[in-house]
Amino acid sequence: MATPEKRVIHQDSISVSQSARSTIFVVGLGMVGIAFIEKMLLLDEAKRYRLVTCGEESHLAYNRVALTDYFQHRSVEKLYLNQVEWYAQQDPERFLFHTGEQATSLDTVAHSVTTSKGRKISYDYCVLATGSESTLPPYVSPVRAERARGLFVYRNISDLDEILSYSEQAHVKGGRAVVVGGGLIGLEAAKAVTISEVVIINRQVFPLSRQLDDEGGEIVLRRIEAMGVRVLTRTTVKDIITSDGVLTGLNLSDDQYLKAEMVIHAIGITPRDNLARQAGLKCVEKGGIVINDLLQTSAQDVYAIGECASWKGNTYGLIAPGVEMADILSFNFTQVETDLGGFKPRVMNMPDLSTKLKLMGVDVASFGDYFADKRSARGVLTSKMAVAESLTRDKAEKAIDAKPIAWQISPLESNCSNTVKEGEVAINTVTTGMKHGSRQTALDGPTECLTYRDPFSYVYKKYIFTADGKYLLGGMMVGDTSDYVRLVSLVKKKKELEEPPSKFIMGSGSKGPDDGADLDDDTQICSCHNVAKGAIGACVKAGVTTLSDLKAKTKIGTGCGGCVPLATNIFKAEMKKTGHAVSNHLCPHFGMSRQELFSVVKIRKLKTFPEIMEVVGVKKDSLGCEICKPAIGSILSSLYNELVLAPVHHANQDTNDKYLANIQRNGTFSVVPRVAGGEITPDKLIVLGRVANKYKLYTKITGGQRIDLFGAHKQDLPDIWEELVAAGFESGHAYGKALRTVKSCVGTSWCRYGIGDSVGMAIHLEERYKGIRSPHKFKGGVSGCVRECAEAQSKDFGLIATDKGWNIFLAGNGGSNPRHATLFAKDVPPSKVVQILDRFLMYYIHTADKLMRTARWVEQFDGGIERLKTILLDDELGICADLEREMGELIGSYADEWKAVVNDPARRRQFRQFVNTDEHRPQTEVIIERGQERPADWPKQLPPAKLGESVIVTPKSEWEWRKLATIHDLIPTDDATTSAAVKYGDSQLAVFHIPRRGYFATQQMCPHKRAFVLDHGIVGDDLDGNLYVSCNVHGKCLNDEDFSIIPFDVKQEGDDLFVLLPDSDKLDAAIGTSKWMVKQASAELSSRGGGEGIEIASVGIGLSKSGPACAEGQSSCSGNASLNW
Repeated sequence: MATPEKRVIHQDSISVSQSARSTIFVVGLGMVGIAFIEKMLLLDEAKRYRLVTCGEESHLAYNRVALTDYFQHRSVEKLYLNQVEWYAQQDPERFLFHTGEQATSLDTVAHSVTTSKGRKISYDYCVLATGSESTLPPYVSPVRAERARGLFVYRNISDLDEILSYSEQAHVKGGRAVVVGGGLIGLEAAKAVTISEVVIINRQVFPLSRQLDDEGGEIVLRRIEAMGVRVLTRTTVKDIITSDGVLTGLNLSDDQYLKAEMVIHAIGITPRDNLARQAGLKCVEKGGIVINDLLQTSAQDVYAIGECASWKGNTYGLIAPGVEMADILSFNFTQVETDLGGFKPRVMNMPDLSTKLKLMGVDVASFGDYFADKRSARGVLTSKMAVAESLTRDKAEKAIDAKPIAWQISPLESNCSNTVKEGEVAINTVTTGMKHGSRQTALDGPTECLTYRDPFSYVYKKYIFTADGKYLLGGMMVGDTSDYVRLVSLVKKKKELEEPPSKFIMGSGSKGPDDGADLDDDTQICSCHNVAKGAIGACVKAGVTTLSDLKAKTKIGTGCGGCVPLATNIFKAEMKKTGHAVSNHLCPHFGMSRQELFSVVKIRKLKTFPEIMEVVGVKKDSLGCEICKPAIGSILSSLYNELVLAPVHHANQDTNDKYLANIQRNGTFSVVPRVAGGEITPDKLIVLGRVANKYKLYTKITGGQRIDLFGAHKQDLPDIWEELVAAGFESGHAYGKALRTVKSCVGTSWCRYGIGDSVGMAIHLEERYKGIRSPHKFKGGVSGCVRECAEAQSKDFGLIATDKGWNIFLAGNGGSNPRHATLFAKDVPPSKVVQILDRFLMYYIHTADKLMRTARWVEQFDGGIERLKTILLDDELGICADLEREMGELIGSYADEWKAVVNDPARRRQFRQFVNTDEHRPQTEVIIERGQERPADWPKQLPPAKLGESVIVTPKSEWEWRKLATIHDLIPTDDATTSAAVKYGDSQLAVFHIPRRGYFATQQMCPHKRAFVLDHGIVGDDLDGNLYVSCNVHGKCLNDEDFSIIPFDVKQEGDDLFVLLPDSDKLDAAIGTSKWMVKQASAELSSRGGGEGIEIASVGIGLSKSGPACAEGQSSCSGNASLNW
């Protein structure tokens, strides 16, 4: 039998002619097939091979691991492993592909393949990558499966389209879907199904029995059931029940009848070996094409890789072994004989079956020999122990209700699979009878394991070690998989442990994000595509400077996606090592830090963004971006405190500052009046209640001792605040990077332990610093005694009363990275407190970086808190008087922002929802919870959305100009961008005016979170002048290739603005509000773990660049309406 290494032509720098090229025909354009093709194109530098492939699906190769995402975005293009452009860029003399075409016969003698379109292709080598198909149970024959309505499998895009279509039928909505199978595919299917009730049928006691032991499976089971999904265990389906060919229910093995409108079978996969069997290739009876260590089949020059291949009697349903096969085969075709000499062919070894996935919102991982303890012989214990009973589901449920035992180390005379009580770390001894000798003796000998079980957080870990504790053999994790990469590396290398096994469970106490610093370069980071840590560093050294380029180069993160967080951190660390990440420049528009820019603006008395760009910008006519605009807006407010709604400043603000309210996830806003020190009168409480009732606002007491009113529509904000201002309320600045609150206990006012007047001091400080803008938000707290009821030591500044004065604590904060405040000054007389705080806050405003809390500022300050003491207490730099004076001036410039808006009709008009109609449109469906209205739940994560003109069925040549606004609606200026929203049919559009560029329009919906808020977004440009809009609802910059929006041409005629649009019903079908807004169905889906689900329209996806913004001869328009996302 011929092998690749025996029939190669020597590679050199000269490419062979086309006629001399060998043709490799790849059957199947799936994940493994395209992986092989990519590796061949990369390694075949001498261009000796011509690759030809066909895929029976009409789509290009897509990520099957991420199939569930398809239920949200309905776009296969977003699952593509390579975008269409990649295929177009390939040399057709090296790579040809055919989609929607199946290989129907293989002639191994003639070396040819015939396809479903009658195409006959000759080959020199054939690579079978036909994958697998879903297994059907015995009671469902292929004919019955085809005829019965309501029966599905979960394997490819076609399957998902059928599930989606069927679930929309009237008799199915609100019904019950049954998923048969509690393995990986079954849980994925259960997560994705969007009808009201989902039931999982699992023949085992617990789900994921091939990845987890009973204890781990029990944790997963409880988590699934907590999501509202019913799981039937220890039962199977005997038969399906139909009526007139439509599924109505199931008969179970215990003779129960289970009503069902839909059933999805996810009981396993079967290798697709039909083509090979017809060609006479040797196959396994139960499925799979037999291959040897070189991946050769029984036919000469025919190879098999991926799920269709059977190696030593095993088939593998994971992507990683398939990619490993693609690696081996591509290497052997291209690297065995070269001008640099020969190389031994690579052979197939036992693949690593470690997996890390997120199933129904639960992180699950297994690695190494994760069932090693099941195969170990039990030995004799050196001490007497009680035997623990093996776990059953009933006992597990009783154990959950038992009183937890905290952090015990408990040897048990049983194997590692026995019961572990809540909160325990159990060292379970299998045997102590091992012979201490060589490493291999230890690895092959008896085992011990450490187990941690926390049912309250749904966390379970079991790590299996050699009996001497020197080597890690394998393990499993549920809930917390943060150590997965490091542990897999230790198992693969059979590396002796450098720390005691207990630290793997208890942790080493390290803090901060994991940047992989302790990992070797050959540690595998991405198991799907076998990308090592060293490859990331190599790419950075080779010039890769963006994460998207890294993904394109290495494929890292394009499989299951579980490696992305660690890969991102390693990438950032490597960038820093090579000097790419050391710049402290504010952004590409300004070649200086925020601190340097603050000094320039202050010294040169610059007062507007255009002035600052003109004087110190890299490109003097740039618009700026979503980084520098808010930062400069904050600097200007910190220096001059002018109204942020003034036209010249308004465009610099993010959504919160732009509308003086915190935007919420459904596009509405919260109203937070100031309640200084938490003290409020009954009359003011009544006003808040009356306003909340009138405008149907959700009310909640905050941790900062004030009252939040949620769900205010933008157009209602001025009316709401008119009533609040009349009652004596002022803005609470909850929307700004400014002082939020100064929390207090009741102190001497009421408390018998009070030493200081904490309420009076808190009110004084809050009134003093209200409205002051700073690099980030800051908070205060005042406790009247050492009992510290106001939590002052978790605030940016905090005071605690002593019998000698106030102890001042600085630079504390809560949040995701909490820091305990540091004692800065002791026993400070009340008259000196304000002086110290003035200096601290003003120096922070001067010197901190953008969006830096005081905690991080102090941590990175050269010399730390002790150096700050010499500057602010000892006045070593001689600047304290200046800091106090500047704070006094800033405080003196305060004016209530909402009062200014309420009293100005022109500013009130800026809060209209649509400028072309008084009609109001809800942005998200509202649900009732605990007696109050709130928006339906957003999914935890939404996949990227790309929209283009191609989603609109009407050709652009048939669109017409429609008048939708006037120039006065946008209040255009020469100094800043302005925007407004308009309504057209059921669709919402955002219209923008950009100085010196003209008018633009886009869809109003944010493609990231499906919120209708793009008119709030910051318009920016890059240094090449390309425009984009960045949405603030999720706090990210989204000039990102993963997102796109539909631009529309705009023209001006006199004072009127016209937008080129199709008929409203055609546009509504693509971007209508009712099509994309979140519905209650998504909340129900989220409650059972389908947190990424969203009810949206089924639309196609495409990208389109808009043409000229107006017809020839028009007086005013934008030159190009392509406003990027």
